[in-house]
Amino acid sequence: MSIVIKEVLTKKEKKLFTDFPNKLFKHEKAYVPALSIDEMKVFEPTINPAHEYCESIRFLAYKDQVLVGRIAGIINHQYNKAFKTEIVRFTRLDMIDDIEVTKALIGAINNWGKEKKMTEMIGPIGFTDMDRMGMLVFGFEHLGSFITIWNPEYYHKHLEALDFQKDVDWIESRIMWPKEMPSKVERGAEIVRKRFGYKLIKLKNLKNLDVYVYDAFDVYNRAFEELYGFFPVTRKVMDYYIKQLKSLVRLDFLWFVTDKLDKVVGFGLMMPSLSLAVKKSHGKLLPFGWIRFLRSIHKFNVIDFYFIAVDPNNQGHGVLSLIMEDGIKQGIKHGVIHAETGPELELNTKIQSQWKDFEPQMHKRRRCYKKNVV
Repeated sequence: MSIVIKEVLTKKEKKLFTDFPNKLFKHEKAYVPALSIDEMKVFEPTINPAHEYCESIRFLAYKDQVLVGRIAGIINHQYNKAFKTEIVRFTRLDMIDDIEVTKALIGAINNWGKEKKMTEMIGPIGFTDMDRMGMLVFGFEHLGSFITIWNPEYYHKHLEALDFQKDVDWIESRIMWPKEMPSKVERGAEIVRKRFGYKLIKLKNLKNLDVYVYDAFDVYNRAFEELYGFFPVTRKVMDYYIKQLKSLVRLDFLWFVTDKLDKVVGFGLMMPSLSLAVKKSHGKLLPFGWIRFLRSIHKFNVIDFYFIAVDPNNQGHGVLSLIMEDGIKQGIKHGVIHAETGPELELNTKIQSQWKDFEPQMHKRRRCYKKNVV
């Protein structure tokens, strides 16, 4: 039985590409779909400004005229130029449990990368560090989050059978929320305020977001520049993500920290968990998905950590203690039971050390694989 690989070109094919994993894993308890409206836009060069320095391609796999898989390829030309690499990325890999389908999908990206003179393939990894990345290799039974990939166990077994090797791992932890403010955190925050003059900024309305958010993205670019696969985001890409942020953000879980000169030196963003809302809505906002989203944002007992970043020149000075102090207050106020960290590189001990006093339970591991283009 032959497997046919077809490039995604038409509007119908784009929708099939977006909807495929939602149908494949509709009955999987742990699966959380991406928001379809965002997924439909992310590969459009006229909408996603990352295409100013990236190119992408999408493929569908058919077996006996039945849709059985999908995959996308990305080449980040600026990243390759800056780091003197020739890397093609794969992302959005989803398929039935048939290794021949996986082989055909990977082969499509391999051949595309070869045509583009690439020598190495890595993935799953997206356009930017804010895109979904990493294949789940441990913790399949745990509910996914709004910002991560869920996949069944056979995914990584397929890749390893096709001679892919581990490149890096990210870990995710569940952090039990304290019922009262730890005195250690309170004391630490007060010492930091007095010693360094840092101030915590909480916005009262979105109108003031632009005053701080671009400086916060500059901090993000500097703080993460040494991390795996990272390349600084441009102003247009910032605007792309800020537009998404404004539609979801809850201001009592958004923090900026400034120094004595009122310069942003750190920021943090947490969000009420949207996993169940987006799961029940199958990734759709219409007709009732937006109602579930609003309910989740206003009534919740689990929060997800999205971003925490500190300017490298201010790291080790306790900037995060100000964010954690108010974050704990907000969590207690809303009856939060636990928080879920986002993916953290397994070697990033600095960020992991922040949770050591909060009973962290490492319960998920995800991986980016690598293989030579052949």
